[in-house]
Amino acid sequence: MQYRETNGFEVTAAGGLPGSRYRHRGWRWGPSLALAAGLMTTGLAGPAIAESAGDAAAGKGKAGLCSACHGPAGLSVNPLWPNIAGQHQAYLAAQIRAYRDGEREEITMQPFVQNLTDQDIEDLAAWYASLSPCP
Repeated sequence: MQYRETNGFEVTAAGGLPGSRYRHRGWRWGPSLALAAGLMTTGLAGPAIAESAGDAAAGKGKAGLCSACHGPAGLSVNPLWPNIAGQHQAYLAAQIRAYRDGEREEITMQPFVQNLTDQDIEDLAAWYASLSPCP
């Protein structure tokens, strides 16, 4: 069974079963990707996305529950929970929002994020983005 990923990678799955082996078959540059890369390098793609207006100090104060799983410095000790220290602020905010709004489902995350305001999310994202990803 073959799949063509949207990121340009083509992989082969042996039956698509858990534990099957995937083989990278090469990077494929399509015309749209080449155009996007060209626009990005020339600066014609528009302004870069600005980081949100989160307050890292406020986020540190709100991160108590998060640290139970993700660690006080955003570095988890359990491989089931991701390290979130040093992630991009916009990415973190988008993922927390997706959990809160039910767009991304994870039964263990929903109770912790369901009552967060947009400002809480921006503050938490700013805090974890400000941390070093490795000790």
